[in-house]
Amino acid sequence: MANSMAPVPRAVMRTLEPVGHSFTLPAEAYVSEDVFSWEEQNFFAGSWVCVGRSIDLPHPGDRKAVKVGTEGVLLVRDEEDELRAFFNVCRHRGHELLAAGVCETARVIRCPYHAWVYGLDGGLKGAPHFGDRSDFDRADYPLQPVRVEEWHGWVFVNISGVAPSFADHVGNLGRFLAPYEPERLVSVVRHEYVIQSNWKIIVENYHECYHCPQIHPELCRVTPPDSGYNVHPDGAWAGGTMELMDFADTMSMTGESLGVPLRGLDAEQRRQVLYFGYFPNLLLSPHPDYLMTHRIEPLGPGSSLIECEWLFPPEAVEREGFDPSYASEFWDITNKEDWGACEAVQRGVSSRGYKQGPLAPDEDAVYDFITMVARSYVGQDMMKRPPAREDSVEAAEVAEVAKDPKPALT
Repeated sequence: MANSMAPVPRAVMRTLEPVGHSFTLPAEAYVSEDVFSWEEQNFFAGSWVCVGRSIDLPHPGDRKAVKVGTEGVLLVRDEEDELRAFFNVCRHRGHELLAAGVCETARVIRCPYHAWVYGLDGGLKGAPHFGDRSDFDRADYPLQPVRVEEWHGWVFVNISGVAPSFADHVGNLGRFLAPYEPERLVSVVRHEYVIQSNWKIIVENYHECYHCPQIHPELCRVTPPDSGYNVHPDGAWAGGTMELMDFADTMSMTGESLGVPLRGLDAEQRRQVLYFGYFPNLLLSPHPDYLMTHRIEPLGPGSSLIECEWLFPPEAVEREGFDPSYASEFWDITNKEDWGACEAVQRGVSSRGYKQGPLAPDEDAVYDFITMVARSYVGQDMMKRPPAREDSVEAAEVAEVAKDPKPALT
């Protein structure tokens, strides 16, 4: 993925020491404008970034404008129901075709500046006042395409056009997620948060519950913070499991579920909550009765926009009086506890007193994430993970789990 060395100090190599002996990333990874610009080009423009849900474009003619770093992308559902993506730029004078965040439906794409008209396949159909120009051929001016993939109900784009295939990037994550059928789930609640924290601090916080007894009393009432284990991923992701308390059916203030269990889960899977971090910007949290996601858009070295979404099975949503707040209110409280912690970490890493700290052996999912970052920084393949240490029983168990996802989740 990375096509150049990042402007980070040699101290980043301490991050790549074996699990149980490694250190956090150096301060520059969290505060440097130069590092952030490098990440925008290599992790976001150069990778497969989640830009939302497929259901936002359900019908032919639907289109939506999104931002990926400094770039604008126009998503379009064509007449064959295929999702396409183009740079959000008219081929005439460069005007934006649709304002970022806007959704609309039409049979053609019309530039609002000079009325150039494109088909849903991106081909130029009309250019007013160009009929007398003899060297003008509409075929020479299609919209510029962007690579796009739909996966389990989400949309991913690659701006650079040179990232490895999406299948290689996502690896075996879909095998773990498939029983939850996210593509059939319905988005019912969506919150947005802007927090003063580097995007990587948010992901690191997500990948461990070492902090949970200190700041999450509500969460610790329904799940043991030291439960579960992390899996050995194949692809650009990290994560693992946590277990519910015996009395709890899901993550809520009381542990009670006011929804419907997801139909694809077995009895043991209904006792777990999963935490998967797709690199770089999608956190996936399947529960027995709903799925929560955090989609992160970095705004700068020390600022991030987080879109949190709660997805439920249609049979729950269709029930009379269904109220999703049992899930969203619980996680809104927990999210805000996390955001306060992440902002405090951002202030800490911005201090001249910050030095790289050691990772505990059970912060192995954090290790998986930050070593993907560090390998990319130094020009290595982020997905070429070192083998599990032979002297670690836990590592051996995780490696065995990776051969077959079913035991990992039961």
